Amino acid sequence: MSGLELFAAALGVIAVWLTVKQNPWCWPIGLVMVLLYSWIFFEVKLYSDMLLQLIYAALQLYGWWQWTRAGETRHGREVSRLGGQAVASGLAFGAIGSLLLGAAMANWTDAAQPWLDAALTAYSLVAQFWMAQKRVQCWPLWIALDCIFVGLFLYKGMYLTAALYGLFTLLAIKGWRTWRSDPLLCP
Repeated sequence: MSGLELFAAALGVIAVWLTVKQNPWCWPIGLVMVLLYSWIFFEVKLYSDMLLQLIYAALQLYGWWQWTRAGETRHGREVSRLGGQAVASGLAFGAIGSLLLGAAMANWTDAAQPWLDAALTAYSLVAQFWMAQKRVQCWPLWIALDCIFVGLFLYKGMYLTAALYGLFTLLAIKGWRTWRSDPLLCP
């Protein structure tokens, strides 16, 4: 554990808590966190996670725009649900991304866990995209992913980050409950 990991973890807790509360400041705080974690993951040879953090940086900007500028009245996006076909398409994208990235990492790098890391990366992109669009289905996907991330980080000896993802799991449960009960939730 390093001071950098501790700082990034603290920012992560703040960012996810603000996301649960639908506070748009979750996005710039999250941006700093993901940039820090990109370096941390590089150091422990979780290259797919490193790339994920860099993609998250762009998605942080997209989410901030979606939550503050999108919509007809410029008041930001409301919580909504995805249809079954959109959920299936997103999960299929995650599966294809897992296979492609996993093959690349297994063949061309010395990645520590190329297939698992790739699957977590691909499905995290789906969850993050859904979150940026305030889709309630992001939360159950985050719950599943965060549980698996905990195991991966324990295996890599990243105990603080494992604890962070354990806390992310609890916050995702809270987020799912909160967003599902949002009175403005679109069908």
